[in-house]
Amino acid sequence: MFICQIELVMDSVGSISGSKRINEDISHFVGSLNNGAKKIKTERGCNELISKVVHIRSLPNDVTENEVIQVGLNYGKVTNLLMLKGKNQAFLEMENEDVARQMVDDCTVTPPTIRQRVTYVQYSNHKELKTDNSPNQMKAMAVLQAMQQTEGGTNHVLRVVVENMLYPITLDVLHTIFSKFGVVLKTITFNKNNQFQALIQLGDAVQSQTAKLSLDGQNIYNGCCTLRIEYSKLSSLNVKYNNDKSRDYTRTDLPTGESSLLSTPSSLQSLLSGGGGNSLMSTPFSSQAATIAAALQQSQLQMSAGRQNVLKNTSVAAQLAAIVGPQNNNSVLHVSNLDEEGITPQILFTLFGVYGDVIRVKILFQKKSNALVQMSDDQQAQVAMKYLHGVKLLGRSLQVVLSKHSQVQLPKEGQDAANLTQDFSNSSLHRFKKPGSKNFQNIFPPSDVLHLSNIPPETTEDDLVEHFNIYGTVKAFKFFQKDRRMALIQMSGLDEAVKCLVMLHNLKLSDTNHLRVSFSKGHI
Repeated sequence: MFICQIELVMDSVGSISGSKRINEDISHFVGSLNNGAKKIKTERGCNELISKVVHIRSLPNDVTENEVIQVGLNYGKVTNLLMLKGKNQAFLEMENEDVARQMVDDCTVTPPTIRQRVTYVQYSNHKELKTDNSPNQMKAMAVLQAMQQTEGGTNHVLRVVVENMLYPITLDVLHTIFSKFGVVLKTITFNKNNQFQALIQLGDAVQSQTAKLSLDGQNIYNGCCTLRIEYSKLSSLNVKYNNDKSRDYTRTDLPTGESSLLSTPSSLQSLLSGGGGNSLMSTPFSSQAATIAAALQQSQLQMSAGRQNVLKNTSVAAQLAAIVGPQNNNSVLHVSNLDEEGITPQILFTLFGVYGDVIRVKILFQKKSNALVQMSDDQQAQVAMKYLHGVKLLGRSLQVVLSKHSQVQLPKEGQDAANLTQDFSNSSLHRFKKPGSKNFQNIFPPSDVLHLSNIPPETTEDDLVEHFNIYGTVKAFKFFQKDRRMALIQMSGLDEAVKCLVMLHNLKLSDTNHLRVSFSKGHI
């Protein structure tokens, strides 16, 4: 018989605009949550416990309405929303109990994550949500309405051109900026006439106009990445894939469409799960906030379509400076679950160097399954953590988190006989030292297909396949037709591809050529 746990919590029903909040008095959740609440066991199947209102707990501190609503939209229509941000909780009222039951059942087996934080979904003890007309609630309902009405309309879609793009612009960067002026529903990015462009669909025409008036002509970064914005002739966007080129924020069920990426220009993938935008920049992220603020301080921005309500430039600047929020500025990663016998600082340097310039690596002497990896800056650390956490290296799944250390200390002379700490700050193998390098736009998640470059003319397919077969099984190989110095090679699995990359990157193929290996965006 199915056994579940009920959690006893204080019940206090009141207006969301006052100090009283709606809390659960009896809630239903399966599994051990380790949250310290008292729990008792009871038989599942009590109909009175099933409600079309679901309770979501353990939300990130800065969670947005969009993120919470998206959890519900994965299962059906959401009719009401109540955010309790101070308690890291929210309530969603679904269309009916069947939709709520499906949501709770699925989320019990696989709890949803928001920004890499596991959240917990259970039935509410309340049969419906009673909310008021406070400004916060009205904003939440506006977001809810916009996310469920995606058919678009006149001037709902903006066409954005980024001029003088010295640094890569990602979907998350665009979402972070434009969501300050409305609800971003869909985004498609592409290159046309050697310019990076994007189509962005917002919740309604007023939001689009506000964003256009506020952001047209502004620089995303200091002295570069200038936004040129006009209305698109399209009334809505048809997004087929959720990947590094396009995103439908109202649907998480879309495929990634990786096979379609091989023939299209690249842009960086989402660098942080969830809402908080981040980008791979040599400019410190705190400077990004200051740059956006400084750019907007140059003019007064009209923020309302109906009235000539012009905010002072400092107010708008403060809003966009708040985009990046508090800074961690930690460039050191703690990597655990390493293979103690096979791991070396050079292997970690090579793997993490795919996503940024590695300055120092330290394998812990007393616990060699753990290491510290210092990246060039905190953005590169975030990118490396995003892509490498959970990836298998030498048969072990990497656990990558931010370290409490601000830098990796070099040992005193004679104290590191095992050479477990190495300084790579002057290495010639850094991929991202040159600002605006094309390498910034050729970063992809780990895959079983590797991109090879710097191949000398005399090296044959058999030569390369022989090298790679040492560390796995080659499934396919193809030279680039227009440039035989490059090739794609596919291994039989991701683990083998990762091992080949760390073992064969910088392999000497001739007196003047060392092989360059990176992850590919497509397949052969």
